[in-house]
Amino acid sequence: MDRRKSLQTMILGGAAVSSGVVFNSCKTETIDEAVAESSAKYFGRTPKELERIEKLNAEELFNAHEMETIAALSVVILPPKEPHGGPIEAGVPELVEFMGKDIPTMAPTLLGGLMWLDHKSNTEFGTEFKSATLEQKKQICDQICWHDIEVPLDKQALEIQFFYMMRGLTVTGYYTSKVGIADLGYKGNQPNVWDGVPQDVLDQHGVAYDPEWIAKCIDQSTRGTIATWDENGNLLT
Repeated sequence: MDRRKSLQTMILGGAAVSSGVVFNSCKTETIDEAVAESSAKYFGRTPKELERIEKLNAEELFNAHEMETIAALSVVILPPKEPHGGPIEAGVPELVEFMGKDIPTMAPTLLGGLMWLDHKSNTEFGTEFKSATLEQKKQICDQICWHDIEVPLDKQALEIQFFYMMRGLTVTGYYTSKVGIADLGYKGNQPNVWDGVPQDVLDQHGVAYDPEWIAKCIDQSTRGTIATWDENGNLLT
């Protein structure tokens, strides 16, 4: 899934609606046409964005060992699930590196946290974090997974800031990926069918529908019919 394209679409859509209200009297094309033209021209990204992405992709923030450590930590934070997989299949390590380059202020915390993980693992278990057992990795994470919400995060220890950042990036990266969306079972906006409040709930509250009214509202054969009302506000069809 193209995360940047999704964000671009949301931002562009919101801007188009708001600008349509202001400039409606002088526009020469519809909002839909403007959005379609922009999307067709840039495929969700402007030339400047494409240039920046290419530049960032050419840079290296983490070495191979650090990328392996990020991968190891991400599956502790969010274990893989069948049949869709987990953070590695979703490209979370690559996203973490990209975000560290895209937002440089994140880089020191990420790099320092990775160094701390190995130091902690070597001190307690005599091995690098990525090579520790799952139980050993969990023991290390348990020491840094909670932070005091009364204290600004940047005032707390580096390892706590690091884990907080990694947890957010892992979950966000996974659930904005094709893999994560498949795991959620999300299929996008779809028309639903409403048959009214269940009878047991109505009975619990001692209420009931007007038979004539509810018959008009939940008749699925008329789903495509536009509702009509009389001059007194009564539903006709």
